[in-house]
Amino acid sequence: MPNVAIYNMKGEQVGSMELMPEVFGVTVNEAVVHQVVRAQLANKRVGTKSTLTRSEVQGSTRKIYRQKGTGNARHGAAKAPQFKNGGVVFAPKPRDFSIRVPKKVRRLALKSALTSKVNDNDMIVLDSLELSQAKTREMAQVLKALSVERKALLVLDGKNEAVLRASANIPGLKTAYVNTINVLDILGHDKFIVVKDAVAQIQEVYA
Repeated sequence: MPNVAIYNMKGEQVGSMELMPEVFGVTVNEAVVHQVVRAQLANKRVGTKSTLTRSEVQGSTRKIYRQKGTGNARHGAAKAPQFKNGGVVFAPKPRDFSIRVPKKVRRLALKSALTSKVNDNDMIVLDSLELSQAKTREMAQVLKALSVERKALLVLDGKNEAVLRASANIPGLKTAYVNTINVLDILGHDKFIVVKDAVAQIQEVYA
């Protein structure tokens, strides 16, 4: 059964907790994780790019000069792709890039991502997170005490306006809630910081 240390805001270990193996101790399935990350990235694409083919470019279809006798290459209309302001070959058109992934696959990928953070010792559990003021300086001190120097994902157990405001201006720090965490964010940040009560919520939802 996986076990993680619990820290306070000063970076001191104040205890430990056992994690449910059904959520934080599964066999990491890299193929499923790759599938879900690929789907998330694809679903972010707007798919609105559009350029004109030679049939859509406005202009005459008249041959620009006669076929023979000029010493130049053979050409048709000025809308051909080789000319400036001509049409585009295989022009991109609006399309839907979204990829549908089954719910069970998404859940397995999320559990694999959580397990990988535990296995790599990149998961930090906080006993609580309460700031006296919504100041960036206070949040930065907490991260320094936890030895967080690179990108980190902070998962809260509920709405905390002071923490949200204090975290907004810190580069590389992203805040999330239990119902908004996803595979891409978990793997895209070096440290996974979770409030103790949020861990219980995660286990309740995904066990």
